Amino acid sequence: MTHVLVVADTHIRRGSSRTLPPAVYEHATHADVILHAGDVLVGEVLADLARFAPVHAVLGNNDPELTRHLPETLQLELDGLTVAMVHDSGQRKGRARRLARWFPEADVVVFGHSHIPVNEAGVSRQWLLNPGSPTERRRQPHHTVATFWATDGQLLEPHIHVVSRPS
Repeated sequence: MTHVLVVADTHIRRGSSRTLPPAVYEHATHADVILHAGDVLVGEVLADLARFAPVHAVLGNNDPELTRHLPETLQLELDGLTVAMVHDSGQRKGRARRLARWFPEADVVVFGHSHIPVNEAGVSRQWLLNPGSPTERRRQPHHTVATFWATDGQLLEPHIHVVSRPS
């Protein structure tokens, strides 16, 4: 059984006072794997998260510093569950069908970009998961991350977690 923490859109710049909320680290202490769906900005964020568990990340549209280090898409197997990742899934209309075309073998598609949490069924058996953002909520009421369990090819308990309240 693999416990997965999913983050995206951390938008932490070098020298910035912005940090991940303490609740993100609390979730990280329980994670076997951490997925970051882009807009990391600097590699130090990934190194920070890697203190807790292996990190897999994709390139976001605000990641020019990481262009040579991160793929635009990624597909991996977690305890028999096929997980695909991309930063920008495109507009909401048609998203489920588009992601099913892009990642036909994926059981779960993780994405970011919009800062809008998504935890819903896609096309056929596919599950769609956007963790929102733990640092930049934009028009959302809270800063968020997501978690799920992968076991024997099954997705269990995908959940969006509030990690801080707006001040």
